[in-house]
Amino acid sequence: MTLFNPRTESFATLDERSRAIMQKTIAFFENKGKAEMKAEDHERRWYTDYLDFLKAERVFATLLTPSAYGDADCRWDTHRNCAFNEITAFYSLAHWYAWQVSILGLGPIWMGSNEAVKHKTAKLLEEGAIFAFGLSEKAHGADLYASEMTLTDLGEGRYVADGGKYYIGNGNAAAYVSTFAKESETGEYIWFVAESDHPNYECVQNLVNSQMYVSEYALNGYPLSDGEILSRGPAAWDSALNTINVGKYNLGWASIGISTHAFYEAINHAAKRSLYGRHVTDFPHIRQLFVDAFTRLAAMRMFAYRAADYMRIASPEDRRYLLYNPMVKMKVTTQGEAVVNLLWDVIAARGFEKDTYFEAAARDIRALPKLEGTVHVNMALIVKFMANYFFYPGQFPNIGHATEAVNDDFLFAQGPTRGLGKIQFHDFRIAYASLDLPNLAVFREQIAVLEQLLLNAAPDTHQQKDIDFLLALGEMFTLVAYGQLLIEKAAMDAVDADLLDQMFDFMVRDFSGYALQLLSKPSSSQAQIDLCRQMIRKPVVDGQRFERVWRKHVFSQVDAYEMNP
Repeated sequence: MTLFNPRTESFATLDERSRAIMQKTIAFFENKGKAEMKAEDHERRWYTDYLDFLKAERVFATLLTPSAYGDADCRWDTHRNCAFNEITAFYSLAHWYAWQVSILGLGPIWMGSNEAVKHKTAKLLEEGAIFAFGLSEKAHGADLYASEMTLTDLGEGRYVADGGKYYIGNGNAAAYVSTFAKESETGEYIWFVAESDHPNYECVQNLVNSQMYVSEYALNGYPLSDGEILSRGPAAWDSALNTINVGKYNLGWASIGISTHAFYEAINHAAKRSLYGRHVTDFPHIRQLFVDAFTRLAAMRMFAYRAADYMRIASPEDRRYLLYNPMVKMKVTTQGEAVVNLLWDVIAARGFEKDTYFEAAARDIRALPKLEGTVHVNMALIVKFMANYFFYPGQFPNIGHATEAVNDDFLFAQGPTRGLGKIQFHDFRIAYASLDLPNLAVFREQIAVLEQLLLNAAPDTHQQKDIDFLLALGEMFTLVAYGQLLIEKAAMDAVDADLLDQMFDFMVRDFSGYALQLLSKPSSSQAQIDLCRQMIRKPVVDGQRFERVWRKHVFSQVDAYEMNP
């Protein structure tokens, strides 16, 4: 599992049509070149040429139309969507954003029961349309309970919508804006579609200083009929949450794309720069920074691909992806911040210069953990799975690479969102027992002590209500699941044992850091403190392994990629 490189990526797991989309997308950005991309970014220029390209190549029509509603090459295939996620973010988060928010806008449509709108949507996709997701509001963000957009029933299948939405991508140009509202009399939840070019639709402003359009919009007596209603009641509520479940996964891939491009630029810069008579890459602390950045980045990509396997095989009986999916959103995106921070310590002031990709990367990487719910919101979801994950495993068949060219039907037929605490997982110990590596052994010992804490010094009633306390505990749990999927993916792809053990070097350090945080919480008990002290461990130091990883995996990336000027 190597880093994505536009120069060498073959997209071997994709069919011919899908490969062509990826290769043409790369060509679009490379032909434009870095200088023009930077100019557009600085001038905050709306990317009409990119939307024209998407239309001409039927990109969104092919990738975002379920097979039941499109041509033979159309399907919602998470595996190939990962590739498009990574490519677009690698070049420009702003361009990726048009894709991300179209996915969110399409969620309530494909999950709804309005077949006429679905067929119209497929036609719009063929015409090159983009879409928007009208959920958040200015006063209370994505708090669905507090939504103030109203739909008033006028009788005989006619309605009028009033209210505003805030932080809505593509709200300036979306063919359909999927909008979440409440019925004014009953409070019933409703999804409907609005058109951004309708006279009663007001695009108020772009809320960000960017070439992407993150709109505030208002519906002022917007007329509707039953023909625009997507779902009502519990089905509308479930559509909102399930759409976020599907869409939040993409944010991790955006972090991977950004971090990868930043890595190439940083290693190229450092390898060609001399200080005090030595190449920058000869300094030990620089090598440590690069090895940490590379191993974290490679782990991000491995985990996200493995999580996609679980998304693609999901069913009413197997919803394990609901743990791994928010981890891609939460853990992978925060790891992306860590990678860029490490690289920034290498290239220093160069990272501020206006002609670099890094200047945009350092700005954009911050956004991703803050979208579709902050880290603590996703952690609150994740900790619901902790008891079953550690102590009540289920029986599941082994799954391999889910790369088949098939439609991911279940993603749009998930049904009720309740019952998360009943979801079971396969025994994580199976993966951890499958390998014998020095740092993996230390990490196993840390996990064993964490299990003791959960059994013998579990959070008391007060601590269970303290999100600050649960965040540190949840981070340790997250690392266990993260490591599990890394081991699974490493076995599937025959990842170099040195590289995997170097990944667990940072995992041991991160776990120790969270144990120290938990130990330091005001409410931590003496029993919890004693166990946390046992979890604070030093990784196994192996200079020869480190040197092999540096030479084989990290320094070998010098001049592997540089964007066309």
